[in-house]
Amino acid sequence: EAEENCAVMVAEQLRDFLENGNIRNSVNYPEAVLPRVPNTTRLSVANRNVPNMVGQISTCLAAHGINIADLLNKSRGEYAYTLIDADGVVGAELLERIRAIDGVLSARIA
Repeated sequence: EAEENCAVMVAEQLRDFLENGNIRNSVNYPEAVLPRVPNTTRLSVANRNVPNMVGQISTCLAAHGINIADLLNKSRGEYAYTLIDADGVVGAELLERIRAIDGVLSARIA
């Protein structure tokens, strides 16, 4: 029964990560759970834990006329993770600009 419960928990957490970008029980990344704001685009960014990372990401969004409805940034050691609910569509060009920021390890639409 315990193994089954553990398997269910892992499956639920993986699904939550894939659908919402939320991280629970990670070895390398901090716990990062942000309830979704309706009618927004969820962006998840894994990056090095360095100064001005959130500023660079928000500057990219603003340059494309995208407002941030909600944001969560958490760090653990040398890594950080940011969840953003953006008012508007985050297109492929904007996503590539965010990925090109020095220190960004990955960025995706969740």
